[in-house]
Amino acid sequence: MRPLVTLTAAAIFVFSPFVARATPVPGPLADLRLQLAALSERAPGHVAMEVKDLSTGLTSGVNPTASMPAASTIKIPIMVEVFKQLAAGRFDLNTRVTLQPSDKDWGWGSLCDARAGTTYPVAQLLRAMIAVSDNTASNMLIRVVGRRNVNRTMFALGLDHTHLSDYIRSSGSGIRYALRSSPSDMVRLLTQMAKDELIDAWSSREMIAILSGQRHNTLIPQPLPSGVQIAHKTGTLDDTLDDVGIVYAAQESYVIAVMTTNLPSLTAGRRFIRRVSRIAYHDLERFALWRETNLQALGTAEVKSNRASGSENSASEDPAAGTPAGAPVWEDSTSPSPEPSAPPRSSR
Repeated sequence: MRPLVTLTAAAIFVFSPFVARATPVPGPLADLRLQLAALSERAPGHVAMEVKDLSTGLTSGVNPTASMPAASTIKIPIMVEVFKQLAAGRFDLNTRVTLQPSDKDWGWGSLCDARAGTTYPVAQLLRAMIAVSDNTASNMLIRVVGRRNVNRTMFALGLDHTHLSDYIRSSGSGIRYALRSSPSDMVRLLTQMAKDELIDAWSSREMIAILSGQRHNTLIPQPLPSGVQIAHKTGTLDDTLDDVGIVYAAQESYVIAVMTTNLPSLTAGRRFIRRVSRIAYHDLERFALWRETNLQALGTAEVKSNRASGSENSASEDPAAGTPAGAPVWEDSTSPSPEPSAPPRSSR
């Protein structure tokens, strides 16, 4: 199946009434689109991805709305529901939750080896669920907040492809169908978080802090310069690798979600996600410099044009006037959901 990558024909920059013409996609972003498309043509298995520049709202991706096995990236929506109920006063971070035998899953994490009846504060369970991807901690939190509430909240937030249809049970192939999401859903959720708009500013910042403590850092972070803050969550099944997160680069912060499945090997999936991460970082850093230089040039040209036409006080003082906030310059089509080729046995 060839990836579907299209450039919106009507995509334009409108800087002022005097510069109201279609322009090419900015150089670094055009490079990003082309490189992602080329990389996906020779990708292992089935892949889906989306990258969003937080400064402009511009996005690019390949099959971004494809429903994919979420694996442990589904733990971000679980965390969001926990913070939603924290904000509503249902419990607090110090509330202790009792481990029940039915919570235990041996796919990943150490809480499964604890004695039933042991209690843990919500704060510790959140850290275990995200930082080390403990499946048992995740099941304890699902039981506290309610699986249906997780799904209702994601639907209310506009996440059409994200669904938690069971507790996290890593044995057998059911986990592939029980935990679903898409790159576009994850990018939407993380963008709200990055803007301090997910639940409230405090909750958003606390969730980012938890995601920044992630200990599985061999995918999106691996090719990036040391010292770059990355708030992210990985997911792994036998033939599936996902990584989604916020990258706080020096020049340009962005959200990235890469999901892969039906992989011939996890090694091939790691290489692919690292390449996507490296390309996105490089081209968005270049775009930050491009934007600064070109917007300054356009602003100077506009002032001269306004003076020549005697319209210094016109509504075109904003160099970005006429462009809706967050409007994408290009976007991509969807593809059918990929199906499994082998049963998964773990989630982290």
